[in-house]
Amino acid sequence: MRGVVQQSVVETSAVNCDGDKEKKKKRRSNRRSKQTPPASVDGIRGEASECMGDGRTCNAVPASLSNSSSKQQVVYMHHPNENGLTGVSNVAFYSMPTMHISEQADSVELLSIPNQCVSDFGRRAFSLSCSEPLACGLPGTFTNKDLFPLPHIEGSRKKYFDPHWSMEAVNEALKKGDAFRALFRVNAYNKVEAYCKIDGVPTDVLVSGFAAQNRAVEGDIVVVKVDRLSLWTRMKGSIGLCNNAPQVEDCNLLLEDSDVASDSYKGKSKIEADCEYFRYRSCPFPEKKKLSYGDGETVHFDPIIPASCNTVDGNFPTASDSSHVDSSSGQNEVITPVGRMCALISSFSSKRPTGRIVAIIERSPRRDAIVGYLNVKQWFSSREFCRKDVKKNKSSLSLSDREYIHLTPNDPKFPKMIVLVKGLPDCIRQRLEKGDSTVEMELVAARIDDWDEESLVPQAHILHTFGRGSELEPQINAILFENAIRSSEFSPELLSSLPHIPWEVPPEEFQSRRDLRNLCIFTIDPSNATDLDDALSIEKLSNGNFRVGVHIADVSYFVLPDTALDIEAQIRSASVYMFQHKLPMLPPLLSENLGSLSPGVDRLAFSIFLDINYAGDVVNRWIGRTVIHSCCKLSYGHAQDIIDGIFNVDSSNIIENGYPQLHGHFEWPDVIRSVKSLHDVSKILKEKRFSDGALRLESTKVVFQFDAYGIPFDIMLCEQKESNFLVEEFMLLVNRTAAEIISRAFPNSALLRRHPEPNMRKLREFEAFCCKHGLELDTSSGRFNQSLEQIKEKLKDDAVLFDILISYASRPMQLATYFCSGDLNVGEKDWGHYALAIPLYTHFTSPLRRYADIIVHRTLAAAIEAEELYLKHQGTSHKLSRGDEVARRCFTGIQFDRDAAESLEGKEALSVAALKHRVPCTELLAGVAAYCNKRKLASRNVKDACEKLCMWVLLKKNEILFSEARVLGLGPRFMSIYIQKLAMERRIYYDEVESLTVEWLEATSTLVLNLCPNKHSSRRGSPGRWKPLEDVAFVVRPYDLEIEPGVFEGSSNEQVGDAGFVAQNLEPVCKSDITNTEVDPGVFPLTVHLLSTIPVSLHAVGGDDGPIDIGVKLYMSSYLR
Repeated sequence: MRGVVQQSVVETSAVNCDGDKEKKKKRRSNRRSKQTPPASVDGIRGEASECMGDGRTCNAVPASLSNSSSKQQVVYMHHPNENGLTGVSNVAFYSMPTMHISEQADSVELLSIPNQCVSDFGRRAFSLSCSEPLACGLPGTFTNKDLFPLPHIEGSRKKYFDPHWSMEAVNEALKKGDAFRALFRVNAYNKVEAYCKIDGVPTDVLVSGFAAQNRAVEGDIVVVKVDRLSLWTRMKGSIGLCNNAPQVEDCNLLLEDSDVASDSYKGKSKIEADCEYFRYRSCPFPEKKKLSYGDGETVHFDPIIPASCNTVDGNFPTASDSSHVDSSSGQNEVITPVGRMCALISSFSSKRPTGRIVAIIERSPRRDAIVGYLNVKQWFSSREFCRKDVKKNKSSLSLSDREYIHLTPNDPKFPKMIVLVKGLPDCIRQRLEKGDSTVEMELVAARIDDWDEESLVPQAHILHTFGRGSELEPQINAILFENAIRSSEFSPELLSSLPHIPWEVPPEEFQSRRDLRNLCIFTIDPSNATDLDDALSIEKLSNGNFRVGVHIADVSYFVLPDTALDIEAQIRSASVYMFQHKLPMLPPLLSENLGSLSPGVDRLAFSIFLDINYAGDVVNRWIGRTVIHSCCKLSYGHAQDIIDGIFNVDSSNIIENGYPQLHGHFEWPDVIRSVKSLHDVSKILKEKRFSDGALRLESTKVVFQFDAYGIPFDIMLCEQKESNFLVEEFMLLVNRTAAEIISRAFPNSALLRRHPEPNMRKLREFEAFCCKHGLELDTSSGRFNQSLEQIKEKLKDDAVLFDILISYASRPMQLATYFCSGDLNVGEKDWGHYALAIPLYTHFTSPLRRYADIIVHRTLAAAIEAEELYLKHQGTSHKLSRGDEVARRCFTGIQFDRDAAESLEGKEALSVAALKHRVPCTELLAGVAAYCNKRKLASRNVKDACEKLCMWVLLKKNEILFSEARVLGLGPRFMSIYIQKLAMERRIYYDEVESLTVEWLEATSTLVLNLCPNKHSSRRGSPGRWKPLEDVAFVVRPYDLEIEPGVFEGSSNEQVGDAGFVAQNLEPVCKSDITNTEVDPGVFPLTVHLLSTIPVSLHAVGGDDGPIDIGVKLYMSSYLR
């Protein structure tokens, strides 16, 4: 957070009976009232007495007594207005929609020092804790009964938050619709603003102010009480293209296989009465709960049990005064609470609902995984102050039970915290006692222990340290800890349960599986891939159709239900990829050897054969367990060479040229013919898919290059090639096929994947932006992708702008998630996948790295076995051979035989098969789906964090990078920019900067920045310091352009990333010095419009002195500096 609170001056002085002095005092007061705005009940501005906590004013403390550094941000707890709301219009920036920037004031930070107040003098936070000695007068101390003491203030402690509602009150409110269960998310740019996502409600509820947030933190499942309509805030309009909306409403949908899965919080209308509530601090770990399979057997599952609440404040307004809405027929119809909310939002689309948190029913796992830095320098200063007092009084100085240190989390969505010095690990406490200030440079792991009504900030407990923040390994370990990624090795007991190598397919498997070892099968993967999940084959049939075989590793053969291996895989849920390494979901012996479809060895597979005609229609299919023998491992580059016709089969040194070795009796012409045929069919499938309304939002990717030590040294931009699309089309098709089979055979126990429709308000704003800039966009059904392709053609000479548009076209998209088909909270009409434009979808193709796929494999195996049992009972079963299209496939064929499934024999067969393959019951599967969603999102967060860390390491090593950037959003306080070289967005704040004048022309959305060396460094009525110009602009004199600071050095021109993207043959993103950057600095005055191109410099921020980040400044040239 960038600003500090501006408050009116509060003076206290002795009453002067002298008449002249009294008149002068009144005149001074009148002048102040004209200069300084009055305190506002709905804004963050208030009297200094507010921070005292008792409604009384306090004396301003001289700067010499301040124990906080000039960088210390201000703690302020503002109060609700007369309507019970806390205004934010004067706090930070507007809660803008995705494409809007128009802020009015600085962001506000939770008080890092609870017993400080804000004074107008110097806009500094002055300590109030040392007004009189407290057992040596240590600042930053408290007792168990008084977490935030104000020893100089008489009276009782102030309660900053309302008590949480009781369990009974929560249940009653949820039942009546007076409150809603929601996911709590915080605006990373402004913690004063938070949003609650209510399932089924299209617009998130704004929760503004710390009092209204009532101690909820990022990721909590809360109960939100929505305010009455008259208190809803105005929805901000759109000015420019900028991401100012909070993360809760954003989503990055690129490829289905790389989409972001969010937590799926699908609760019932009320919390069950028999659910055990508990105080979080006294019971940090929930009890294990037993859930049943369909056969009555039980397994252990760890749900998150809602935490207890306290009491309800009867003065809160209710939301039950609008139980009915007018229907089109003019009659009143009773609707659900969610339906009532949707109707109000639809009727008043210009307003955003507001509310406040009344209970926390599920504590976010992030509470147990806080990463940050201890602010020990301030603590040392406090102790030095007390040391002098002790020396004067000739007493001893020792650590007090009341002393605490402030903890600053890395994640800006979390509040600052306090940590008891006595509760620190011994290694840290001993270093502090020795005066070791380097503790402040180390990343620490912490857990939130308590946050009561009388505490402005939570109390945390330090678990351990990771190491120096400027080093790579501590940062990686911190990322894994923050996302609860299990990085430990697999236990010896678990490994001992796997087959020993060398391993061969058991003879009995050839009796029960189809033998495909004489079929030309091969894999296409990234060149460095070791876990080969999928393989492909293709045959031309006599009727002209193609029979495509998609063969997936049969991992469920090795991972049996409820075994130690299965439990470990479920806990990990997904493989995590970072840098050049991965944390596998399954032991490498299984994921890279026994289960991997490696070439030249027999392997077990789940195969789906699809007969496809020239129109792209699937006219027949077969699915079953098989034995395959892959003939080679192709990389995406190899496949692309074959597609492009540059693969030289006649060369005698194919292997020496980097091409793979062939196994078995197949020759290169067989492989080449298969790849080309697969490519032809994939193009037909792709064209058909997009003609049916599918949407693809593909943006530029960045690929890192690493040295021999695994340290990144360069980056390249990359794009997907036709070979990537070839594989993708067939994976999408078989995932859809698997979803159809399991949802029909087991309608209440199928693990599916859904992608809801986008946020229509944001979509309309994006349409309006395109229209404003002369780009015709049609987002109607089936036209979205075609419209984007037309825009791409129109912008073929401005690829950067198209990348920007694609990035922002993805923002209205919601998150794709797993769900159980029997979950009553997900209606069948909501099962579809918006981006793929299909009614059913699941994940089947990556069982080596996703646990959800293993569940789908087991369900498929049960459907196949149930079909065989039913056909056997009917006397129609016979040995199937490849190419046989006569046999009746009642459960797995294109035509599903519903009569067979609903017959007594069919039901019995499905039940027996489900029991054998341990198909989960609805309740258990819903929990598995929710957990997989969380773990998939965590895996994606790790990947993103590691990419940011790589970028930081590059910039830290090479000091600076110059680049051009496009302006996405513009306002009077900051601009949002897109750096195409790095495919990232950043902000530049230019308000309150020394020697810089800012002119914002609202009518034309134009910004003019100019240098003014004589500009005062403070505002009238607010003598606080402004940011130095160096924080905003990298300004050079023209004759300084010969200086050569460190920048990236070029390297090779090809790199393949973990995701399988083939890098373009581009020059390195950076040159060796300023003169060769091909980026000229800008000059003052700088006039900026939306979508303008401006020069910027990028540099690494943080490490030893705070959270890492990529800083960006304007790159300017001027003789005035």
